[in-house]
Amino acid sequence: MTALVVRRLLVDMEAPIARHWCGGDAFRTALFNALSMSFPVGEQFFIDSVRNGFKTLPAEKQARFRTEMHGFVGQEATHRRLHALFNEHLDKLGLVNQWAPRASRRLKLLEGQDPRHAVAITAANEHFTAIMADWMLRNADFVASDDARLTTLWLWHSAEESEHKSTAFEIYQALEGTHAWRITWFRRITAIFLGDTLRQTVNNLRRDGTLWRWRTWKSAASCLFGRRGLIRQAYRPWREYLRRDFHPSQQDSSPAQRWLDEHADRYTAVGAAA
Repeated sequence: MTALVVRRLLVDMEAPIARHWCGGDAFRTALFNALSMSFPVGEQFFIDSVRNGFKTLPAEKQARFRTEMHGFVGQEATHRRLHALFNEHLDKLGLVNQWAPRASRRLKLLEGQDPRHAVAITAANEHFTAIMADWMLRNADFVASDDARLTTLWLWHSAEESEHKSTAFEIYQALEGTHAWRITWFRRITAIFLGDTLRQTVNNLRRDGTLWRWRTWKSAASCLFGRRGLIRQAYRPWREYLRRDFHPSQQDSSPAQRWLDEHADRYTAVGAAA
């Protein structure tokens, strides 16, 4: 069981944000904006799936997961709220969130299905967010902003995603979900997640007027495929999920814990949410 602390981030998300808030870089700004657009809908789904899976566990297993489940819900609810505020600024900048409505339509297809499917989908998505979070924490300059509160927002979020990366996975195991379905959903989520990220990032760049600039594509190549690029560094941890004996705790979480320890002045602990 993982002890999860719910934290209140000490940043003001009401103040406007710059169009190219991520170091003046159009591509990285568009990429992270795209990810943020998916968070409110996605994190509500994660909350619901973990809660529903928890409710179907026998009493003795519920006792094991109750505290962790409440911490997971509290952390994800806080992420959802702050990124909803962040996304309001994107609306004012003229960006259009096409990812969230598309995701909402897909999620309706799961209504009435075995709750283990939703938990498996959540576990797969949590693996994606955990490996991306680890990449951000190890390469913090890629998400650095002249607006310190935005750098804090993304690195705090990354640290907590790494911190709770095992919750949905372990609940799926406790529900006796099969390895075959875990991998089936992981492969599906890989295709969906990468496709949605690409579509929304391109849409953001198109609306920003920077899609066809050489500097945009140069940044994309470096950010994704360079020596410290996301795809280059994330491929191995992504692939490890396919192993039958895989567990998220096998992957290093020390950058997350180090960030939380070194930046304790950026948040206050409020406990676990019910």
